[in-house]
Amino acid sequence: MKKYGIVWPLTLALFLLLAACTTGNEGGTAGNAGNAAGKGDNGGKVKIGLSISTQNNPFFVTLKEGAEKAAQAAGAELIVVDAQDDTSKQISGIEDLIQQQVDVILINPTDSDAVVTAVESANNANIPVITVDRAANGGTVVSHIASDNVAGGKMAGEFILEKLGGKGNIVELQGIAGTSAARDRGEGFHSAVDGKDGVKVVASQPADFDRAKGLTVMENILQSNSDVQAVFAHNDEMALGALQAIEAAGKKDIIVVGFDATDDAVSAVNSGTMAATVAQKPELIGQKAIETAMKVAAGEQVESSIPVELELVTKQ
Repeated sequence: MKKYGIVWPLTLALFLLLAACTTGNEGGTAGNAGNAAGKGDNGGKVKIGLSISTQNNPFFVTLKEGAEKAAQAAGAELIVVDAQDDTSKQISGIEDLIQQQVDVILINPTDSDAVVTAVESANNANIPVITVDRAANGGTVVSHIASDNVAGGKMAGEFILEKLGGKGNIVELQGIAGTSAARDRGEGFHSAVDGKDGVKVVASQPADFDRAKGLTVMENILQSNSDVQAVFAHNDEMALGALQAIEAAGKKDIIVVGFDATDDAVSAVNSGTMAATVAQKPELIGQKAIETAMKVAAGEQVESSIPVELELVTKQ
């Protein structure tokens, strides 16, 4: 009887110990499962994805840098994927951000139509989407952060009209077809110059926001139409390419106006080789994108459209 008196207390103690261990393990599993979603697996930080159209354009490099500075200041993690101006690569990059369970996705589309499927994928994963500089033509977007590209195009057109004195032939170098920036800048420009007596847009061709293409397209235009007094390029890279073609052709009096106010373009304006550029302030766009993403991640309501001011940069 004494042996049984010893065994039963030991058995009971062992049972209680096993039960306690089992309960502790279940609690640990639940805790890990909770951390697997949202901010829990990132040390409580907000995780923001940024899909940028290209890092070969100084404008978007500056935009990304503005976003990185703002994310660091806010204590957020920023994951950047570069689409390299390739729509399929951008869609793949956004799918990767979705798999990483970011809290918000910022998208700078390569193509406003083609990016819709990626926006919808984020919508289906319940990840809020904010578009930056260029809009998406579908899907649910909580906010769009950009300059007023229509107003900027009109600003450039009006400046050219003033410089021409209301008379002359103008070339328009368009951005990537399908992007909202190209569409809106072109719309604003044409609203200023179309229908004006003595003024004619003699060529309107795409150069895909690229400096080398701007050079080639402008060379071809000048070969077929040498009577050109002004050029409006949808961005500074194309304007600088056009400027190379103009200089190589020995034409010094053609007015060239760009868009973005990159460092190279501002230097060209200050030296007098470019007439003007429309300043978009890409660093501020990147900063506002992060600030808006932080508000969205916190469940706050934000404006559906957040404008960033523009200004015309001319030689002082």
